[in-house]
Amino acid sequence: MTKPRIALIIGSTRETRFADKPAAWLLEKAQARTDIDVELVDLRDYDLPLFNEVASNMWAPSQDPNVLKWQKKIAEFDGYIFLVAEYNHSITGALKNALDQAYVEWVHKPMAAMGYGGVGAARAVEHLRGIGVELQMAPIRHAVHLGGGELMKVHPMGQDGPMSEVDEVLAPSATAMFDDLAWWANATMAARAEDQAKAA
Repeated sequence: MTKPRIALIIGSTRETRFADKPAAWLLEKAQARTDIDVELVDLRDYDLPLFNEVASNMWAPSQDPNVLKWQKKIAEFDGYIFLVAEYNHSITGALKNALDQAYVEWVHKPMAAMGYGGVGAARAVEHLRGIGVELQMAPIRHAVHLGGGELMKVHPMGQDGPMSEVDEVLAPSATAMFDDLAWWANATMAARAEDQAKAA
């Protein structure tokens, strides 16, 4: 079986977003591994409208070309890591809208998260897991949380240092997350392949 393909999805589209710095750090960690292939997917590149389809594509085909482009991209992957900013105890509106713009592409695939914010985006990540369950994804336990004093070491509103300043603290969580995600991606890939064989 081929290595799982994993999307690292940047969940913020603000011009002044902080996301690019932790995204680059996490991507570098992922690319050092030999058990998964990880690709950065930036919501900025898809110009998604607010959800305006007849229904979820579980029930009716989507029509908007940008939505179809998004669905096609998401379908390429065997699992997902969401880079999550916490806005008012939840995920960004841009990320929620992107999740809503697909359905069948998410089903039976694992999802993980790296969150950043005052409490490491713990509340947003927890909310994201609930959304993932409804989309029939398999949320994994381990996540990476960049918050508090560690966030201020690397955030522009703090010391704006390099991510290497917090690597020692975050790296064990990243390793645990990648290990878990690789296991679940392989397990769900095998299960989906078995389902497809039965349906053939």
